[in-house]
Parts: sequence; C-alpha cells; structure tokens
Amino acid sequence: MQADVTKFADIDQVAATIRAKKGVIDIIVSNAGLTEEASIETLTPAHFDKTFNLNARAPVFLVQKLLPLMTRGGSIVLVSSAMHLKGFPGHTAYAATKAALRSYARTWAAEFKDRGIRVNTLSPGVIDTPILDSQAPTPEAREALVNMYLGMIPLGRLGRAEEMANAALFLASDQSSYMTGSDLMGDGGAGQV
Repeated sequence: MQADVTKFADIDQVAATIRAKKGVIDIIVSNAGLTEEASIETLTPAHFDKTFNLNARAPVFLVQKLLPLMTRGGSIVLVSSAMHLKGFPGHTAYAATKAALRSYARTWAAEFKDRGIRVNTLSPGVIDTPILDSQAPTPEAREALVNMYLGMIPLGRLGRAEEMANAALFLASDQSSYMTGSDLMGDGGAGQV
C-alpha cells in the first residue's frame, strides 16, 4: 500500500486498511525520511518544515493512528540516525529530527510499558542508498562525498540496506524482547569514536 505519511488522510487510510484486512498490527517500522543540507545561513522555513513534517511529525501521527491496532507484545522501531549524536555542518534540521525520534523512543517506552509494547530506535550511519545521490549533483560529487564519509567510519565502508533491514528485524522480533527505549547503532562505528 502506498501512502504519504505527511498527510493525515493517508495515515487514516493505512490504519483503516490494516483494521479491515488484518484487524491487528504487531510491528511498526517508521523509516520514511529525507536529508537535505542547509547551513544555518541558508536554512529556510520551507526546508525546516519539509524536514520536520516527514522526519519528526509523521512518525508521531503514524504511531498514534496505528497504536489502537497494536497487539500486546508489539514492537515499534523508529529509524533515527547516527547524526543524532554528532554535530555535522549543514544538517541542523535533519539532525534535530533524528534526535526527536530518539526522544520519542524513550518517552513511548515508558508510556507503553503497561501495554507490553516495546519501542526502540535504529540509528544507521551512512548507508549506500539513493539518498546519497540526492546529496550530490554529479557522480564526481557523490564520489567525493562518499570518500569524505569513509574517512569517518571505523569499519572503512558504507553500510548496506540489507544490514539495516536485519537490524530492524532484530528490534522488531522477540530476539530483542528485553530491549525497550534502546538505540541500536548500525553506523560502522562512526557515532562511537
């Protein structure tokens, strides 16, 4: 099902479809997001609102609408970013939204404890996905960007989408049944050293 999580009507439709077809939901993984650089001098209200609407506001209302369908023992995974730990030029709005997700996980872990619902964040580092293409206007600029990132990653490589999918699956599954309010860093060590 395709939906725009920045639109309440779309989120309502997702909840209604799940209610009609399944009746319950066991897992929510909130992974929609964008990053666009803007220094504090170039930051505009439009950039700020676009980033916050998708990265920080949408997950709140997605969880709000799906929570009544969530079973006891359910799991919510909010995909944050290692950026919530680091100061990185040009990422004022993006980093703040990812810090917000980390805060939501802590708050909701406490709020949903009596419902038996766990909430954790997954904080990827630099992952080799098309989002990198959106940060560079040319293949040469992308290569320079990747090389800059590689210099900050102790494992010396970009992460793969499959690695993040495996980490999200771990957090969603009973294999992490004693974890809530946690932040799983899938960042190749970039946020740790």
